[in-house]
Amino acid sequence: MVAAGLRVLFCGINPGLMSAATGHHFARPGNRFWPVLHRSGFTPRLLRPAEQDELVSYGLGITNVVARPTARADELTPEEYREGGRALALKVAHWRPRWLAVVGVTAYRAAFDDRKAQVGPQERTIGATRVWVLPNPSGLNAHWTAETMAEEFARLRAAAEAG
Repeated sequence: MVAAGLRVLFCGINPGLMSAATGHHFARPGNRFWPVLHRSGFTPRLLRPAEQDELVSYGLGITNVVARPTARADELTPEEYREGGRALALKVAHWRPRWLAVVGVTAYRAAFDDRKAQVGPQERTIGATRVWVLPNPSGLNAHWTAETMAEEFARLRAAAEAG
């Protein structure tokens, strides 16, 4: 779900099996993406995965680094990440969102060959699009709570609103 003129294009790693089955991003019930998106102020209410098309009305979009569904992201190969990063860069260059937000630092590092990247704004740009790495909202990511994730998402929201 990508359109021209987005404030932020969120980019997940790849579809999980439930997302592939439903056609909706971050569809697994334990995934914290939708609650964190709302809690951080990006959406005025909590959206369900089936309502992902509403994101465009908020200047937001969503895509993935890799299109192949897997049960776990660690099933992806390094080449799939690299090819996904190249395809994502082309997509971003075409649609020109203000910000690309890659959800998952490990995926960002693999897709863009940036082993030292950390969560937060990146020096890299894709054309005029700035890049921000967000924590992975998977329930398997115990390093981040919903609250600390929402704080990082809110930092991006503030930067996106500032211009």
